[in-house]
Amino acid sequence: MTALPVSENVSASVSFADVHRHYGGVHALNGLSLNIDPGEFIALLGPSGCGKTTALRILAGFDHPSTGTVLVDGKDASPIPANKRDMGMVFQSYSLFPTMSAQDNVAFGLGLRGRPGKRRRERARELLDMVGLAEHVTKFPHQLSGGQQQRVALARALAIAPRVLLLDEPLSALDAKVRYQLREEIRRIQLELGVTTVFVTHDQEEALAIADRVAVMRKGRLEQCAPPDQVYQRPATPFVAEFVGTMNRIAATGVDRAHVRVGDQVLRCDGETTEGAAVTVLARPEAVLVSESATGAAEVVRATFYGASTRLFLRQPGGEQLLADVASHRAAVLTPGTLVEVSLLDRPVLLASDAERPDGSDAE
Repeated sequence: MTALPVSENVSASVSFADVHRHYGGVHALNGLSLNIDPGEFIALLGPSGCGKTTALRILAGFDHPSTGTVLVDGKDASPIPANKRDMGMVFQSYSLFPTMSAQDNVAFGLGLRGRPGKRRRERARELLDMVGLAEHVTKFPHQLSGGQQQRVALARALAIAPRVLLLDEPLSALDAKVRYQLREEIRRIQLELGVTTVFVTHDQEEALAIADRVAVMRKGRLEQCAPPDQVYQRPATPFVAEFVGTMNRIAATGVDRAHVRVGDQVLRCDGETTEGAAVTVLARPEAVLVSESATGAAEVVRATFYGASTRLFLRQPGGEQLLADVASHRAAVLTPGTLVEVSLLDRPVLLASDAERPDGSDAE
């Protein structure tokens, strides 16, 4: 694959400034404020109906805020029609023209912009080469696999040298192996071209793997926007903690305003509690320490092998389930029926909130 020069247009900054969007009685966006730097890759992550696609459509110009402003390079984008915004869009459903070859699909936008035919064809071939389809330029969509069609759609979006690239669940219709390969290609190309990119997904792994920052949304609001490691390791709210990755909910007792007792341990907590208060704390499976013990209070119920690590499903004395991730070489002796002692890593835990427990069914 040949390298293309950096985009002809300079990547743009994007700002959502207190954006609301109402559809009748439905409040799809509820005061969204988010700043995106030029060349940054942002993933909008959240359950169905959280408002992430609405935000993308408003940025693209396919929809408009009820109140609030979307700024592109500091200028209000509202008066600018979608076809004048210098934005490339890739949809979940590919949306290719079935009667056009891959080359003609990619060149289509350049034709609308008055580029000469020879230059259109050259640019289309360059981009198809970039996405690994140099040998498929003359094929029609029905002759291509789903992953290949999505690569054509990506090349078409990039052909116009967009200042902002918008990706709406572009990988959700693909199988796991192709999805992984294409997400890595998207990130490679984005870094090479330096184009500002907004990627909508409900897949936590995708968002954490390729974004510079992950913006977690819930019920039209922004819960947290931070680098992937921070979102995972230092979630700002209980909703983010439980939506991104896996969390154990563990019964605890307040010791003072900033500490809780979990079993025999006293741990610092992110959140406020009071002495003697019954609370629930959140802890990731990798923070659960397990050791075999004939007098252990927990029992291994089953194990799931993930390669380097194995997830243990533990039953506690009251019947509650606890998940623990351990190195697979250690898990070999922690077979179902084994009694174990359980503790937590000595680091702060987050207080849970039942009102914020994600169930993936927030209404838009």
